[in-house]
Amino acid sequence: MSAGTAGQLYSPTLLSLATELASYPFVGAWEHSGSARSKTCGSSIEIGLELDDRSRIARLGLRVSACAVGQASAAIFAKGGQGFDRADLAGHLAEIGSWLNEPTGAEPTWPGFGPLLVARDYPGRHGALLLPWKAALQALSKGDASG
Repeated sequence: MSAGTAGQLYSPTLLSLATELASYPFVGAWEHSGSARSKTCGSSIEIGLELDDRSRIARLGLRVSACAVGQASAAIFAKGGQGFDRADLAGHLAEIGSWLNEPTGAEPTWPGFGPLLVARDYPGRHGALLLPWKAALQALSKGDASG
């Protein structure tokens, strides 16, 4: 990736999202937990979830070891994820996957997704972008409450 194209991807807005991860610490016991790793770049994420009485995300914590795209994606997921259930997350993951893989795919409707739109032009970063949704779905797909 040349310096010019990196500048388009790593905008100040995208880079600043990484600092927001401190608001979502992965500490204590979690009702559900999951993880995901990008085969393309090695980025990884662990997520802890607490659900409300309707099985919707009430609180979450993150441990992120990722490139700036993965970090920004995790921050955007965390800011918008409360109130969603497993079916919602699966739908959003499918929507984002379609957008990444189809040139005419509609922009994702996830709240605050805008700073990640430029990442579609960088296939090597697609795996990192998808990590929080994959980790959350893994956490919610486990059969036991311990995660």
